Amino acid sequence: MKIFCVSLGCDKNLVDTEMMLGQLKSKGYEFTDDETEAEVILINTCCFINDAKEESVNTILEMAELKKEGRCRALIVTGCLAQRYREEIIEEIPEVDACLGTAAWDEISPILSQVLEGKQELCFKELDRLPRTDTKRVITTGGYYAFLKIAEGCDKHCTYCIIPSLRGPYRSVPMERLVEEARELAQAGVKELILVAQETTLYGVDLYGKKALPELLRKLCRISGIQWIRLQYCYPEELTQELIGTIAEEEKICHYLDIPIQHASDQILKRMGRRTSRQQLKELIGNLRSRIPDIALRTTLISGFPGETEEDHETLMEFVDEMEFERLGVFAYSQEEDTPAAGYEDQIPEEIKEERRDEIMELQQEIAFEKSEAMVGRVLEVMIEGKVADENAYVGRTYMDAPGVDGLIFLNTEEELMSGDFVRVKVTGAMEYDLIGEMYNESAQ
Repeated sequence: MKIFCVSLGCDKNLVDTEMMLGQLKSKGYEFTDDETEAEVILINTCCFINDAKEESVNTILEMAELKKEGRCRALIVTGCLAQRYREEIIEEIPEVDACLGTAAWDEISPILSQVLEGKQELCFKELDRLPRTDTKRVITTGGYYAFLKIAEGCDKHCTYCIIPSLRGPYRSVPMERLVEEARELAQAGVKELILVAQETTLYGVDLYGKKALPELLRKLCRISGIQWIRLQYCYPEELTQELIGTIAEEEKICHYLDIPIQHASDQILKRMGRRTSRQQLKELIGNLRSRIPDIALRTTLISGFPGETEEDHETLMEFVDEMEFERLGVFAYSQEEDTPAAGYEDQIPEEIKEERRDEIMELQQEIAFEKSEAMVGRVLEVMIEGKVADENAYVGRTYMDAPGVDGLIFLNTEEELMSGDFVRVKVTGAMEYDLIGEMYNESAQ
């Protein structure tokens, strides 16, 4: 029986998808990338912001049409949208046979069996449980990099965010399980581990009574076959000197840090429920650049948060200009029901939110171009991601670039390279967010 799967939203959701696929594979199911061939369609949804919600709903409706045509015998919806709107989905889209909540994805196999027997199922479990499966994941990222989800849920309760009510409280995955999973990934050919969670920096507090991320990182660095370890979603107030030191000292850890700061106006940070001030952010970034001079910093921002004045926006612009982040993304504020910020009276008109977002991105574009041009002449280690069709050229990533969100480097060479290969490349040119390079031969220098 063939399964077609759609995984929407973040890379943390993708890990859940890969876990479900692993469980289904162990039961003998096969997979197809053609939805018209599928007898089972599985959609892992997102509803973090309105755009993600719309994409999830549209995908379900599209697949429901295939169900009506007859070949598809089971349409299953999992993930955040299922957790949040389970009754509405079942009631308004009768083609959906089952909804699984975010803490119940490990029930996918028995639920599918019940659906195939003609039953309609809702499977939701307490959000303080940590789902798990003993079957190996099906890696969907190409095989040479993989996401390692080190925790589930969040305790921060930022006023704009629905995640704690959809994913539950913060629960760290036991360290021994993570090390075992990382070893299995390495044995399967994975060379880059990307650590993800709603917040990675708090790892271990609930299990060990302390922030244990530095210890976990040191253990992962000892695993043979892993060449890069990348950290994402590090909340600024939780970054310790020990963690910064571990990143600086361990060779396998990329000098890359994803720190979502969301804003730089103290007034807006406070209304967001964030736990840092503009001055604290400035000091942290200065400390990081001082201790790790070649670090690439990524952040995300929200424009048009309720109550944001033109002065607040200018404060944020000045901060972006001063800090010169290597990588930066901006979201226009999304008014999410059941969050405190959704009830604030001073909502910003959509066009102003978008204008402010575009202004920040234009400024960041200038910064990014200057940063790219400054890379010309540097020699960097590059992971090859694939070949450019009909050309003697390859595309890859440097330590400064996470897959799917950051830039690429294009490499001209006559050599035969494979995806996942690591090569040394001299940067010869820059184009917007991407770089151009050539193979670096040390003996020829």
